[in-house]
Amino acid sequence: PAPAPAPAPAPAPAPAPAPAPAPAPAPAPAGPFYANCTEVKAAGAAPMYPGQPGWQDKFDRDKDGVACE
Repeated sequence: PAPAPAPAPAPAPAPAPAPAPAPAPAPAPAGPFYANCTEVKAAGAAPMYPGQPGWQDKFDRDKDGVACE
């Protein structure tokens, strides 16, 4: 007699769902905030340049890239 046919292979199990991404951490403080150049100078942060923590365009009154001179 002929051998019995092999049973069909079982379907592959479904892949496990990807884990949920971790919640984003709370944003870090933006750095110091100064209301005016008097506060910048009192904190010892003058002169200030674009990109530095606490920089605001309003502090560069003559628009030369140096604030609270």
